[in-house]
Amino acid sequence: MNQSVAKVLYVAGVTTFCTFLGCWAVLAHQENTPTKQERARSANAAYSNEGFIRNAAEANMAEVKLGQLAQEKAQSPEVKKFAERMVNDHTKANEQLKQVANQEHVNFPTDVNSKDAATYRSLEKLSGPEFDKAYARTMVRDHEKDVAEFKREASTAQTAPVKQYAQETLPTLESHLQEAKQMQAQVSREGVGKGKASGGSSRR
Repeated sequence: MNQSVAKVLYVAGVTTFCTFLGCWAVLAHQENTPTKQERARSANAAYSNEGFIRNAAEANMAEVKLGQLAQEKAQSPEVKKFAERMVNDHTKANEQLKQVANQEHVNFPTDVNSKDAATYRSLEKLSGPEFDKAYARTMVRDHEKDVAEFKREASTAQTAPVKQYAQETLPTLESHLQEAKQMQAQVSREGVGKGKASGGSSRR
């Protein structure tokens, strides 16, 4: 009888111990396994970083190509000077962004997007004051968009390399925007002055 009781107690003890080990293993696995929300946040962060990097890279390449075009076709010295800065600054920015893309394991674009390519073809058809005004207008529009995107990324980026790039590049883009607005005002005044002179001579 005592042996039977001992066997029962032994089996019960072993069963309890195994049950405890099983529960502990399940809890440990749950603690070390990311939740659905955590996995979703990680995926969203990766997608957000990739989208920002690709957009920024395409924007940098567009500013370089448009700047090179402006150096060839612009009439205003102010436009040529601005275009030179665009080529230099955005070439440098893209080299820095390539390093960030490598860290984030993001495939780096090799050319501008279709929208910027269409803008290039449109500007390529213009010359003289018409080109200057269209280029200045494009630069203001593009940099307003860029500044807004970089401000958002500087605050919300979830990885250090992307956040640092956005924060360090933002002041340069804000300076570009301010200079682009001044350039736009300058070429607009020049166009008005020449238009009045031309109109006056035709009425005579």
